[in-house]
Amino acid sequence: MPRGRARRRAFALYEVLIGVTIFMVGTLALGRSVQNCMNASVLSAQEDRVRQILANRMAEIQATPGLPEVKKEGKVESGYGPVKLTQVAVPAGLKNEKEIDLGGIMQVTLTADWSRSGVAQSRKIEFYVYRAG
Repeated sequence: MPRGRARRRAFALYEVLIGVTIFMVGTLALGRSVQNCMNASVLSAQEDRVRQILANRMAEIQATPGLPEVKKEGKVESGYGPVKLTQVAVPAGLKNEKEIDLGGIMQVTLTADWSRSGVAQSRKIEFYVYRAG
């Protein structure tokens, strides 16, 4: 076999190996991108669930007659693990333009604590509740 033909075959083999390597690297990068998108989707769903738990508890406090409980703790199952929900209510201490205390207004703080992959996470909302006394 002539020497030039053997070199062309060897060169063609290198081209194929380089092409397969490029394809493999691209496939691995695409797989990693899909995995990252799936992880982001799960994290977003978990955050949405915690926000919904906080919103539901806030609506429950606002709809319940009477003053909210001063301190209350509980656990809520989120579908992604337990979420510790803490409620703290204190008098708001607001005053009007004549420096007169506005009674019956409570500042409520709801805190959700949970763990994601062993890392502590927390979200908090604060709102006011008015009850005429």
